[in-house]
Amino acid sequence: MITRETITSKQRSKLKSIAATMQPIAQIGKGGITDNVLKTLSDALEAHELIKVNILPNAEEDAWNLAENVADLLDAIPVAVIGRKAIFYRRSSRENFAHLEV
Repeated sequence: MITRETITSKQRSKLKSIAATMQPIAQIGKGGITDNVLKTLSDALEAHELIKVNILPNAEEDAWNLAENVADLLDAIPVAVIGRKAIFYRRSSRENFAHLEV
């Protein structure tokens, strides 16, 4: 199992390659990080473990700072921020789930 402190560059690379073909599931913009956005992202992480999020140009923070804040609030790993897209990983707590092997 990986944690924020132990994620290796190889694991990060694998997660980025998996996320390359994914579509963003949510957008964070002018409204910032709301409870509804956090709930949506948390539910998506529980269901999929790896998600991609659009950070709109009108967001009040730069993409990296916003991604770090979201990751802290979700207890997730900010895998990467590429342009205005952020990738997050959090291992699902569900049993009998095909967890991502990284």
